[in-house]
Amino acid sequence: MTKSCILTTLTCLALLISSCNSTTKESSKPAGRLSFDSIIGIKYHEVKRRFSNGLSFNELGFQQEPTWIIQFKSPDTISAYSPQKKRMQSFFLHYDHGEVYNFAKEWFKIKKISKDSLVFQRLHLTGREISKDIRSDVNITYYAQDYINKTLKTTAEALQRPTKADTLYIQQLAAKSNRNPDSRDSAFAGRQPVTFIPLSKMVQVKKISTVDKLVGRTESYDYLFPRYRIDLANAYDNFGYEFSAVVDEKGKIHLGNFRVDFPENYEPRKKTLEAIINVYLKNLFQVIPGKTLGIPHSSEINLIVSGRKKGV
Repeated sequence: MTKSCILTTLTCLALLISSCNSTTKESSKPAGRLSFDSIIGIKYHEVKRRFSNGLSFNELGFQQEPTWIIQFKSPDTISAYSPQKKRMQSFFLHYDHGEVYNFAKEWFKIKKISKDSLVFQRLHLTGREISKDIRSDVNITYYAQDYINKTLKTTAEALQRPTKADTLYIQQLAAKSNRNPDSRDSAFAGRQPVTFIPLSKMVQVKKISTVDKLVGRTESYDYLFPRYRIDLANAYDNFGYEFSAVVDEKGKIHLGNFRVDFPENYEPRKKTLEAIINVYLKNLFQVIPGKTLGIPHSSEINLIVSGRKKGV
């Protein structure tokens, strides 16, 4: 082969390699971006939402509940079921970096994709930083509807139930709280909060919802930090107090925290609040303790109690 032929051949190879590299570069996806082509159209039900220790509950009594239903509609669109609107809603699937995506105002790290199941890690962000605490320690498992029905031969509702490990954990927390019935440190939130049942027409009670989606206060706040307003007629005097209390497994109310303007007012205020608990609340209500998985235990509540003198 002549020198000119060799040069021509090398030039052609260089152009071919350059062309191939250019085509590959232009058609490649950004590093880390996942392909959802194989699962588009498959409906998935959330069956497990667990902390990294495998439990659905933490020491505060907070429960991770699997509720989502999702379906990838296209590479950048995902539908999620809205319990409020009782229908699937479409959301833009925003790619951020690595395996981190956002949809329905939530951040997720997508850890597994298959036709039978998906695994996401739910993330909490502060600014642009992923929180390193329990707020990002949540793993979510989805199973495909056909996989649940045809392979597992069960229902999503059955798979979503708390496990034996969850029950054992709650039993341990309850045993600890019940050994210290008046302690705020060992009390934990009841998944079914304390219930006040009036025994007299003299009293009225209302559980106050503190849900505020604008500041991130979800429905879970209503059982984690339950608040009640109690109005007493025919009281010894007109008064209004706000304080916390621990309700033990037997429904007994123990005074918790309260505010006073001056230290010298602490003991008189304590006696007043204990008298309100022992005279009014104890005798005018049936108090049903907070429960989790049907197990009664000590839990902390917040009370706003107002009294009105007869004839006022």
